[in-house]
Amino acid sequence: METSIDPFFERQYDVRRGVPDHSQIFARWAETSAHARSIWPCALDVRYGKGEKQALDVFLSPGPSRALLMYFHGSDWRSLDKSDFSFLAPALAEAGATVVMVNYDFVPKVTVADIVAEAREAVVWLLRNAGHYGAHPGKLFVAGHSMGAYLVAMLFVTDWNRVYSGLPPKVIKGGLAVSGIYDLAPLVETSMNADFRLTMDRARALSPVYMAPRVKAPLAVAVGSEESSEFRLQTELLVERWKESLQIEQVPMPGFHHLSIIEELGRKGSALHTAAIRLMGLDREEEEEKPEEEKDEWEDD
Repeated sequence: METSIDPFFERQYDVRRGVPDHSQIFARWAETSAHARSIWPCALDVRYGKGEKQALDVFLSPGPSRALLMYFHGSDWRSLDKSDFSFLAPALAEAGATVVMVNYDFVPKVTVADIVAEAREAVVWLLRNAGHYGAHPGKLFVAGHSMGAYLVAMLFVTDWNRVYSGLPPKVIKGGLAVSGIYDLAPLVETSMNADFRLTMDRARALSPVYMAPRVKAPLAVAVGSEESSEFRLQTELLVERWKESLQIEQVPMPGFHHLSIIEELGRKGSALHTAAIRLMGLDREEEEEKPEEEKDEWEDD
């Protein structure tokens, strides 16, 4: 489809142009991720759907799993891989989380709506299979960066019990969205839209800022102070639209750009890692076991 390119939006959303050393950063991620997979107990390339890239990696908690965290990587829906982000898992797993890195198919082979459907499919698959990895499906949290953060927001606007049968009322316990795009309209006027194939009407229909969140759970959001003004505006817009519906924590990230910010999720003691641990309740002592009558729908008999 023909795309009318706005030079301002093209500059604002071109992450690689904004981070000149991006190739070195990607190479570092790949190297540290390969090391993480070599030293950490994990199940790799587990299929959750029929799509070519519909697979996930599960990094096990070294002790009893106290939370289940799904991570959707950024990529402009066209590049990178779950394996590039394995380096984030050890610091989160050490805190008591089972960490799941999710792949999804790319545009233009599939549409943006298809990718959203795959993210939902991954959630449902994990809810039904978490026990195989020692994790509790009733403790599911979702996190994502860039386009992955968009997917987190779309999971929050999903009416889970209408779309899927047999799920408990509370599917997602909380979310972390980092440097996301929540209004897709500006992307229509970038060269990326040659692959996204979005009309303005379709972009708005797929933008979570124009939808009410259905998941009533805490949401933490972050964006780096060194990111483009449009990326900062995207987070501000989501907070403004959703602040009356959800408990939202804004995590200040001064001095970070679009790529350096996500590295902080895997660094113990950083603001972003601390926010994720707090969101999942891993900064508190584990709750005493509930009386039998208070157990939730996912607990074993």
